[in-house]
Amino acid sequence: MAKPRSQYVCQDCGAVAAKWSGRCEGCGAWNTLAEESVQRAPGGLSGGSGKTGGKIRFVDLQSESQPRPRLNCQIAEFDRVTGGGLVPGSAVLVAGDPGIGKSTLLLQVAARMAVKGADCAYISGEESIDQVRLRARRMGLAQAPVQLASATSVRDMLASLDQAEGPAVVIVDSVQTLYVDSLESAPGTVSQVRAAAQELIRLAKKRGFALLLVGHVTKEGTIAGPKVLEHMVDTVLTFEGDRGHHFRILRAVKNRFGPTDEIGVFEMTDEGLSEVANPSALFLAERRGNIAGAAVFAGLEGTRPLLVEIQALVSASPLATPRRAVVGWDSGRLAMVLAVLEARCGLALAGQEVYLNVAGGLRIGEPAADLAVAAALVSAATGQEVPEQTVIFGEIGLSGEIRPVSQVELRLKEAEKLGFTRAWIAPRRKQAKGKSGGRSGGGQSLAVEEIAHLQDLVARLAAPESPQSGSRSGRAQQSAY
Repeated sequence: MAKPRSQYVCQDCGAVAAKWSGRCEGCGAWNTLAEESVQRAPGGLSGGSGKTGGKIRFVDLQSESQPRPRLNCQIAEFDRVTGGGLVPGSAVLVAGDPGIGKSTLLLQVAARMAVKGADCAYISGEESIDQVRLRARRMGLAQAPVQLASATSVRDMLASLDQAEGPAVVIVDSVQTLYVDSLESAPGTVSQVRAAAQELIRLAKKRGFALLLVGHVTKEGTIAGPKVLEHMVDTVLTFEGDRGHHFRILRAVKNRFGPTDEIGVFEMTDEGLSEVANPSALFLAERRGNIAGAAVFAGLEGTRPLLVEIQALVSASPLATPRRAVVGWDSGRLAMVLAVLEARCGLALAGQEVYLNVAGGLRIGEPAADLAVAAALVSAATGQEVPEQTVIFGEIGLSGEIRPVSQVELRLKEAEKLGFTRAWIAPRRKQAKGKSGGRSGGGQSLAVEEIAHLQDLVARLAAPESPQSGSRSGRAQQSAY
């Protein structure tokens, strides 16, 4: 009998230490080392096992058998994020803040797929069967033929799912509640999460069912458990949203079978999560006319164009170091835009407090929002409103030049569809200019003004709007879209 021993494992990064210390040497976190028992395996790994005598069989990349088709989730927004549906034998990790709607969304996925004939199993480790039924009844899904169970033992799950005619989709809520009885550590620890996920993923690859795991997040917003958990699964989806808003965003962080820049937009209702077919209209629904400090940005999330309102507030600061508060955008990029406005355009903002907000709770990461942010800042500082029904996008360089962005036509089409009549954009590449001339939609043309330098934007917003505004700057060019 091997002699058991103890080791100390960091509950944030999974680093192993021989003795306890207050600070983890791997990630630098304090008070995260927990004692876990491990058992030495007798002897070493010699020889092989199984019918093949321990030798693995190599095959060619080309195969005569056709791959199994993806499983349609019956929710278009979910299918968009996963790359067109669930791949048989894949493992998907869905993480998000507590109460954001992870269990609700996956229960809807299971119910809709079951109604269409797919064999779906929903295993809850956090709630009892009656509690899950209560939620299903509230959302009108009580009649869906979903196989429901409440369990936390991985051994019991493997015995139930390891069947030739098993379910096609298995949802486990959540991986932090599972335990492997061969380990003495408590559920939720690094060892238990890693071992439980590994066993379930191994069975999913063996039997070919799609596995969806619900994961918790820490107070910093990162996925709880070892970092290796994200490497073990095929797809990592994060469910985002602000409790003050009624919509949620499903974003792909990792996807071996599809794009990682797609998002799915859902609206939280009394009957669960409903899909949002036109997110731009939702984000601009509460927009109150034309006010100083507001600009509409035509962004792009994957293949989907999104129009959001960027709001800025500039006020005098009584402090020696003025505040810079940002919601929904990178604070470092805001500092860069402010520095360029002051150094290249002569706009004094060093002694002013600056507050920036992306209305609706969406987080923007692409550099194309630079020009819209600059327009909102200049508008708030000068009190001059951005012209009505104008969309703005473009990347700003350190010298003040406006650089081209991708998918210009797609952004302009979305703006025109929502009734916008003007666009301030970065200079387009020569090929793009040749393809876009003379188009109009919805009975009205979209006037496109190309801004080559940030000074041109300041010149437009520093003076009242006039019919001759398009000719105030020699750098700007105006065309009809």
